[in-house]
Amino acid sequence: MDTPTETKKIIFSGIQPSGTLTLGNYIGALRNFKLLEDEYQCIYCVVDMHAITVRQDPAALRRRCLELTAIYIASGLDPKKNIIYCQSHVSGHAELAWILNCFTYMGELQRMTQFKDKAQKHADNINAGLFTYPTLMAADILLYQTNFVPVGNDQKQHIEITRDIAARFNGIYGDVFRIPEPYIPTVGQKIMSLTEPDKKMSKSDTTGGSVSMFDDRDTIIRKIKRAVTDSGAEVRYAEGKSGINNLMTIYSCFTGKDFEAIEREFDGQGYGAFKEAVGVTVADAVGAIQEKYNAYLADKAYLDGLMKQGAERAARLAGRTLSKVYKKVGFYRP
Repeated sequence: MDTPTETKKIIFSGIQPSGTLTLGNYIGALRNFKLLEDEYQCIYCVVDMHAITVRQDPAALRRRCLELTAIYIASGLDPKKNIIYCQSHVSGHAELAWILNCFTYMGELQRMTQFKDKAQKHADNINAGLFTYPTLMAADILLYQTNFVPVGNDQKQHIEITRDIAARFNGIYGDVFRIPEPYIPTVGQKIMSLTEPDKKMSKSDTTGGSVSMFDDRDTIIRKIKRAVTDSGAEVRYAEGKSGINNLMTIYSCFTGKDFEAIEREFDGQGYGAFKEAVGVTVADAVGAIQEKYNAYLADKAYLDGLMKQGAERAARLAGRTLSKVYKKVGFYRP
């Protein structure tokens, strides 16, 4: 199970245990993960090491790692088919990150937009970890000889620097790392804010434009009913109708219906009926996930065991890559 087969390619993805997961996170990431588990060897990581580039409350960070693990499996991921673990439980991430730091140029890191954005938001804590964040991300990916990394269009820059670092290392030492490719879903890759539909739905939204995966039923329905739309009344996917386009994307992801089918379903009914249907559909789906999540979170021993097993499986795979890298760079092993 821990040896990727010739027929199964490897997918790696990590989510930070920070903030509240949104509907956008679920549709753009967690929901798609479930669809991948039979075709790929999937490795999913709670990236707590990335989280500490910003100051964290230690107890809260530990709690969020458990919560994120619970939401992974509540969203339908099978822990037997997928490797689910916590980044800090596999030391290979930090070990490979240091080596890759020595093959990453300062100019590359300075050009990363995420560093610029976070440095502005946390001007009192512009630390070296924040600067070298992309190198740790590259280590996360390359450690498992990853084929594909699920990302949105706004995250392609991180895959590009990972590919550049891997190619540079391979150019010096031979074929060591597999060069990863981005995996971009065709539908739902980017869910927009309900109040500002030209902006991505964000955990930090304070305008009511973000639906949390922990919102109650009434709150979800109310937020979707209040979603900003255009002045028309026809439920149709078209340019200039970003609010309706966003709601149609959300509805499509939960019902499996394409846009033409949605247009037929709500022909002549107007936006009010459509928003009601979207709200109820989302609330039903999120409610079912919350019920499972609460059950898993109540069983800490189960989650601890799952994380330990996941880390052991991940460490075995990581060890193969690290052994090869250590030999190539000249580290002595008795």
